[in-house]
Amino acid sequence: MSDLNHPTLFPDFVEKRIKTSQAEINLVTGGDGPPLLLLHGNPQTHIMWHKVAPRLAQHFTVVATDSRGYGDSSKPKGKPDHSNYSKRALALDQVEVMEALGFARFHVAGHDRGGRVAHRMVLDHPDRVTKVAFLDIIPTYDLYRLTNKEFAISHWSNFFYMQPYDLPERLIAGDPEYFLRVNLTDFIDTEGVFPEEAVAEYMRCFRDPAAIHASCEDYRASFSIDDEHDAADRHVKVRCPTLVLWGLKGSCEISFDTKGIWKDRADEVIYKTLDTNHYLAEEDPAGTFKTLYGFFASA
Repeated sequence: MSDLNHPTLFPDFVEKRIKTSQAEINLVTGGDGPPLLLLHGNPQTHIMWHKVAPRLAQHFTVVATDSRGYGDSSKPKGKPDHSNYSKRALALDQVEVMEALGFARFHVAGHDRGGRVAHRMVLDHPDRVTKVAFLDIIPTYDLYRLTNKEFAISHWSNFFYMQPYDLPERLIAGDPEYFLRVNLTDFIDTEGVFPEEAVAEYMRCFRDPAAIHASCEDYRASFSIDDEHDAADRHVKVRCPTLVLWGLKGSCEISFDTKGIWKDRADEVIYKTLDTNHYLAEEDPAGTFKTLYGFFASA
């Protein structure tokens, strides 16, 4: 029987908490087969995978984590240089989690902020990742250099979160539930995508002032120390097989040449799209499952 306090979302999964060298990471795990790590984005938690993870667990050992600063994982105060929320630090958390679970090598799929963690992971720890899937992102380095008017308007929260401490923290704290709902509904085209049980979990976690601060630090890191790391590795390619999956109604399709950008970043890339906006795993769980399964299960 599941140990989860939300067992209807992750039937037959078990919740664990693993202490890494720099954080404590909350996760759920279930299934059997090759290990597959699932990384979420903002303003979500591992709950974002609830429509896909149980199906993937029929073929893989699925590990869905809360990144440092999110969900029920630890939320330290940001350092002046934001280094403890750098994608390098967050990627190391996840590598250590998988090692603690007995997986020296594994597949990884990351959506949104989780995709940025996954990108840093395959650059810093190339021998750990067998295959990687990036969901609805372009690399951080390119994002800030290619941002156009449409992206800046539609993704205003990217630039709001990164403002200096503690302006965004104070403003978000005034009505965190409203802020979260706006962030969720701004990037979907179909009502009812998010079950209330899932939204309630996002709300429970996000209304914590430490989670609000951590979200801001996540974006401050991307605009500063992450950008420095990415600039230094601008010409380092992803060596493992790579899937890039994005929504045809979202910014990866509308604002960027996603295929052209990733072509220069990985040696072996497969490109797939879904008829969705940003939240692929919740807007089209069947399509997301089919695409991820086809990629990770192939020889």
